Amino acid sequence: MIAAKALVHVLALTPAAILAWQIREELAGRGGLGADPVAEIEHRLGLWALRLLLIALAVTPLRQLSGQPVLLRFRRLLGLYAFFYASLHLAAYLILDLKQYWAQIFEEIAKRPYITVGFAAWLLLVPLALTSTQGMMRRLGRHWGRLHKLVYPIAVLAVLHFWWLVKSDIREPLLYAAILAALLGWRLYRRVADARRRKAAKPP
Repeated sequence: MIAAKALVHVLALTPAAILAWQIREELAGRGGLGADPVAEIEHRLGLWALRLLLIALAVTPLRQLSGQPVLLRFRRLLGLYAFFYASLHLAAYLILDLKQYWAQIFEEIAKRPYITVGFAAWLLLVPLALTSTQGMMRRLGRHWGRLHKLVYPIAVLAVLHFWWLVKSDIREPLLYAAILAALLGWRLYRRVADARRRKAAKPP
């Protein structure tokens, strides 16, 4: 299990390490981030936040299909890495895009819908990240599970943020929307099936 978690850490940090190396190359004048480095940095960080969020959501269906409960041990870790990349994505926007005009963030949130939903998704991720420890799980009890169901609207907002950000070619955000729809559809199917089984098991 320790080796498996170490592997997850390495895989999750690899995109950030590659991006850090490319930023170093860009600062050294050797390029590597294309014609618009700021947009590329923001896009890459946001994309990995979304990918890791969807991978975290895929853990439960994979556990149910494979019968391997050990997979659940990676769910919170993947969710925290999604928050990590989402926070870097926001920081890159504030530092590299808005630069010293941080006060404009509220104006941008108000007038640009894709920033509105993206910022809302990040805000909703904050309490999930803060309550991701075993201690918080014990303190919150059954409320912990209710709170962490926020991950579903967060994922919808994240996909919507990406969709509205793209100006013309929506094939990539459409792919992530389809993946999210499949993940949420599976959960709905399982809930309906479990409800029918419980109803059928009740004595007449």
